[in-house]
Amino acid sequence: MYVKPKKELGQHFLKDLSIAQRIAELLTGHGNYEKVLEIGPGMGVLTQFILNDTRFETYVIEIDRESVDYLKLNFPVLEGHILPADFLNIRPDLLPTKQPDSTELFAVIGNFPYNISTQILFKVLDMRDRVPEVVGMFQREVAQRIASGPGNKDYGILSVLLQAWYDINYEFTVEPEVFNPPPKVHSGVLSLRRNATTDLGCDVRKFTQVVKHGFSQRRKTLRNALKPLNPPEAALASPFMDKRAEQLSVAQFVELTLLMKSEE
Repeated sequence: MYVKPKKELGQHFLKDLSIAQRIAELLTGHGNYEKVLEIGPGMGVLTQFILNDTRFETYVIEIDRESVDYLKLNFPVLEGHILPADFLNIRPDLLPTKQPDSTELFAVIGNFPYNISTQILFKVLDMRDRVPEVVGMFQREVAQRIASGPGNKDYGILSVLLQAWYDINYEFTVEPEVFNPPPKVHSGVLSLRRNATTDLGCDVRKFTQVVKHGFSQRRKTLRNALKPLNPPEAALASPFMDKRAEQLSVAQFVELTLLMKSEE
């Protein structure tokens, strides 16, 4: 049995076993989780190496019915651990098991479909207190953006929102030729490990709003970019307002968020 990659699902199956092994070995157990959830396992090239790590109990979530059938046939050890569902739409309390459990920790790993990779990370952000570690393959430019620091042209919304809660490492670049079919871009592997932050010190929703508006017109100063939010006087008087969003660190965005709420 062979699973044909489906363009509409953004499937590019990894075929290089050495790279799959390298990705699996990036799981450290950081945060003392015992379960791992692989998103979009396809034909299980990465799955087999995750299963080899006896520290973890492996679950997979797969939207492609053909891949689910393949996994059931070729990985009987996964019986009861395959979730035939869409990660983006499944109830968070059903992850990584099929039984409701809203507290258990788990890591997320996968060769993520490029067309939904940022959406996957936004869902992970929503579950950040349950997901201490993420290892994933992304389009290289997206991976570089996520890992970039302040002052870098790649630094953006995802960089700030993720780096507020995770320590991020760009691990290595992957050539197109190791996939079937080969994508038209290079790929990059990231590892994200939950940092010690449990409270940003500001309203998280407001923080997200300030970051998104700040980068919405990234060539403009924050004074102009944040105008739609009607900044109070305390914020307008801040030197941050004369900078562009890409110049502010996570901590500075937190400071700015507090100033933006100062007169509410």
